[in-house]
Amino acid sequence: MRPSILRRLFRRVASTAALALAAATLSTVGAAPPAAAASPATATTAPPAAAAAGGLQQVTGFGTNPGNLQMFAYAPAELPADAPLVVALHGCAQTADAYYTNSGWPKYADLWGFAVVFPQTTSANNALSCFNWFDAADNSRGRGEAASVAQMVEYAKQQYGSDADRVYVTGLSAGGGLAADLLAAYPDVFAGGSIASGLPAQCATSQVGASACQMGSQKLTPAQWGDKVRASHPGWSGPWPRVAIWQGTADYTVYPANATALRDQWTDVWGIGQTPSSTDTLPGNTTRSTYNDASGKPAVQTYSVSGMGHGLAVSPGAGGEQCGSTAAYFLNAVCSTYHTGVFWGLDQGTPGGGEGRLPAPSGLRVTAVTADSASLVWDAVDGAASYAVYRDGTKLASPTATALTDTGLTAGTAYRYTVAAVDASGTPGTASAAVTATTTGKAPARCFTATNYAHVAAGRAHTTLGLVYANGSDQNMGLYNIFIAHTLRESPAGHFVIADMGCTA
Repeated sequence: MRPSILRRLFRRVASTAALALAAATLSTVGAAPPAAAASPATATTAPPAAAAAGGLQQVTGFGTNPGNLQMFAYAPAELPADAPLVVALHGCAQTADAYYTNSGWPKYADLWGFAVVFPQTTSANNALSCFNWFDAADNSRGRGEAASVAQMVEYAKQQYGSDADRVYVTGLSAGGGLAADLLAAYPDVFAGGSIASGLPAQCATSQVGASACQMGSQKLTPAQWGDKVRASHPGWSGPWPRVAIWQGTADYTVYPANATALRDQWTDVWGIGQTPSSTDTLPGNTTRSTYNDASGKPAVQTYSVSGMGHGLAVSPGAGGEQCGSTAAYFLNAVCSTYHTGVFWGLDQGTPGGGEGRLPAPSGLRVTAVTADSASLVWDAVDGAASYAVYRDGTKLASPTATALTDTGLTAGTAYRYTVAAVDASGTPGTASAAVTATTTGKAPARCFTATNYAHVAAGRAHTTLGLVYANGSDQNMGLYNIFIAHTLRESPAGHFVIADMGCTA
């Protein structure tokens, strides 16, 4: 039997133990709870008809497709020529439709005007429908799945008239691992990337090495990580992709050490060191660190979401900075898609950006806080008829003055504010830089009642050797399954204790 056939056969019948070394931990992304899940060797992907719902269309004949992937795409009506193109890679056991439905990318494709390609793998490639980020036959330039994605990009550029200089790739978990590999292998194709709960480029080139990557146990220097990128496309000297890195601090599937390794890898490639140029806070207990290039433009950004487990950060709602829907491994925290798109420049300066619109107000600052209020002031903008004030991405008020006191807030809680000037026609201009106001007092405790499996999926607990432990307190909650339930009390943020006898919020 030919080696290529043997390799494909092995992927389909690999044991659970072998898969654990080959991103089986990643393969729980989007899967059913353990007690209800199909066995790893029989896990399947939804048929193409399911993934064609809601505006997502399957594309065939996009190339020779050496990686045996399926291509799905979404493009807004009346898409302008030379619009950007985004490639979005799902996690293990997920589908293109799941990523389309929950990630928030269609919202901003409509709002900002760009097309999105959603590659999809199947159990024919990997028993748990993971992209093979760890396989040298699939994660290298011109080979396997990486080559198939590159062919999808070329097809989409022709189909939609996309701007070849504004092509981006993003992915979750195993999809994030392949996204990093694509950025390294095809820096001439991708202008930027975003890696959510993923792995450094070329972290592993075999199933045996995958587990060490997920646990973050590979201790390489920034230069060694950077060399893996430089070796992926020898002779390429730049420009390099601009890279966003998203990671939950309570991720026990792909450990947070991977975000540090990714930061080291891409800052080294850019030659800018590992000390952030600036650090600020976003909604959902998110800390953003920015690493600027020599011209002062952000080249690498890390987003650390405190207390979040393994998944993509979303923030359901109608606000300009809200997106997505919660589902297995789509976790309610902050709209990572919005902030990634802004980092890449897909918004073209919105909300309120664009030619002829009013500039951003300067000098936004917090002047006072109480347990239930925050007071703001900002500098006036010539031509402004009023101002739009946003709290955590949702419009709060439209004062004509350059000051506002926001009331009815929760004690001990951080709120993020931006302001945009509005002209006489009602058109908002560019939003200001954000400021954070933290109310005084102690934040009330929050209570969560769920199964052990659900607690782990939501990032409130973690597993070790089949048992579940509360994050922060490390209290033993019992077996990792859907039959044991507990109430957890959170206080302070990210610290959980068992409160089955009563939990006062």
